[in-house]
Amino acid sequence: MAGTAGTPGTPRVLRAMNDRAALDLLLEHGPLSRTRIGKLTGLSKPTASQLLARLEAADLVRVTGTSEGRPGPNAQLYAVNPTAAYAAGLDVTPHRIRAAVADITGRTVGEYELPTPGRRPAHPVVQQVTDALDGALKAAGLARDDVHRLVIGTPGAFDPGTGRLRYASHLPGWHSPALLDDLAAALPMPVEYENDVNLVAIAEQRLGAARGHADFVLLWNQEGMGAALVLGGRLHRGWTGGAGEVGFLPVPGTPLVRQVTKANSGGYQELAGSQAVPKLARELGIEDVPSGPYTEAAADLLARAADHAGGPHRELLATYATRLATGLASLVSVLDPELVVLSGSALTAGGEVLRALVQAELEELAAARPRLVVGDVREHPVLRGALESALATTRDEVFDTSR
Repeated sequence: MAGTAGTPGTPRVLRAMNDRAALDLLLEHGPLSRTRIGKLTGLSKPTASQLLARLEAADLVRVTGTSEGRPGPNAQLYAVNPTAAYAAGLDVTPHRIRAAVADITGRTVGEYELPTPGRRPAHPVVQQVTDALDGALKAAGLARDDVHRLVIGTPGAFDPGTGRLRYASHLPGWHSPALLDDLAAALPMPVEYENDVNLVAIAEQRLGAARGHADFVLLWNQEGMGAALVLGGRLHRGWTGGAGEVGFLPVPGTPLVRQVTKANSGGYQELAGSQAVPKLARELGIEDVPSGPYTEAAADLLARAADHAGGPHRELLATYATRLATGLASLVSVLDPELVVLSGSALTAGGEVLRALVQAELEELAAARPRLVVGDVREHPVLRGALESALATTRDEVFDTSR
């Protein structure tokens, strides 16, 4: 029916498209004058004025000051109203839940970390999630009802058919078939669940090394090995959400691992996971191998090795690069991506030195030759990806003025 809100080409839809374009420009550039918004959108001054009046009335933008230093009267500057909506993200590991809340502009306004040690959780998962979220909300001075959407990142993935968490047997308490229903009942906002490595890819795609790339693979190595596959600009999750679980990939150089879901490991994890680095360092005669958690030990060893010109430290890097390239060769031979992003503490610690060694090895082992880069999003990348994912959907809903 002509003239309805959703009919393409109608004045209401065209106005909504202009509104969204202006809001996106304000997010990208910060405060802008009416004249500048008009130039960037191609709208006339009267149309730009009407647009800003609409957005002010909808409480989506507000005047933040005036321009200075130019001839003539100072112009009012408009910015997105940061309190128009809030989104939240959680990064879940076996040892802690990290939570954060961001306003609609993407600025983090509250953070909290809840320790969750032990194989048997002291509190039910629902309480852990609500406690972590409430901690971030308290830091932001907000309540649960203020949050428009929550994205929770976990290892593994929730099977879309059964609703049960798969590929993450090491995450205690998260495998109840009723868990998603229980969380939905406890939380007032829509909740989405995403694989942690996929969220790192979202962060790199929107904020980091993969910006502008429609096809890339992100290889993650921290507590475990994983990958995210972005094809045509979209995450490829697979039939059960298990696309990218490359830690289970059988590779040359290690014995076959059978019953991988019970072992929670596989050939590539055994060959190139963080736990392999301290063992390899000892075999090469490197002294002072850290005795703490293997993730931290691997990062420390690889960072030290990258600073050495030769000897066993350089041999450690070269051998580890070959191991990484062995698994990557299978991925790029099938997917042929334009870019591979190396992320996670065990990969970023080796920096450019490790990246260059892996690139050289990969060019020997695979016919496809993607460019390798080190990830740019280093601080809490899973949590940053969760916030970016929640914000994207929140903005689509809140910024839609066609309703």
